[in-house]
Amino acid sequence: MSVPIVRRAPAQSTWLIPTRWVKFVVAIFLLPLCAILTQTFFTVFTRATVTQRLWAGEEFWFFSLGAVLWLIAFFGLPRPMVVYVFGHELTHALWVWLMGGRVSRFRVGRKGGHIVTDRNNFWIALAPYFFPLYSLIVIAGYGTLGLFFNVQPYGRLLYALIGATWAFHFTFTCWMIPKKQTDLTDHGTVFSLVVIYLMNLALLSVMLVLASSQITFADLGREFVANADKFARWVSALAR
Repeated sequence: MSVPIVRRAPAQSTWLIPTRWVKFVVAIFLLPLCAILTQTFFTVFTRATVTQRLWAGEEFWFFSLGAVLWLIAFFGLPRPMVVYVFGHELTHALWVWLMGGRVSRFRVGRKGGHIVTDRNNFWIALAPYFFPLYSLIVIAGYGTLGLFFNVQPYGRLLYALIGATWAFHFTFTCWMIPKKQTDLTDHGTVFSLVVIYLMNLALLSVMLVLASSQITFADLGREFVANADKFARWVSALAR
């Protein structure tokens, strides 16, 4: 699964630095952000689960049910490769359009697929690994139907579908990463993995807030600032 694009050779320069080196340095500087956001997510999740009884809500149980059902299907049944490849390449295409580019070819098959575009960057290349397209389609479909029908009785089905489609995204992402996809290697594997981890964790944090009536984005922000302050104090003490 790749995003072919015509590249022009850069002008020769003795000061030319490979972009992979720059992205590797950026990835190193992003690691503290990954650590801070990870601590923030698990602290807020633990607090919501233990003290605010997130586990007792139907949102949590039906989301978990959908995720478990997909895990059983993923490991016990033939994997729907065409469905995954279609979503993968469509996500590439959507991000090309978001970036103002044009898609001239869209190919999907069981063994892989690709698009041909006049624009490419790391957001376009890595989007399928952090952008859960099918989950967003489910949410958008539910919201659209809600404009015309009373969909409140089907809220449990919504949570289950989000759980199943997010697990679909997560399992296929984990399964595809070790296969040396050009989406990752073209921009540097370390940089790509850091971006994928950071974006997925940010999405999980947003989903946690939306799933819990007791947690707000302000709570998440305060916890993040507190953890960032602790990290800064630790670095300062280490430097001294």
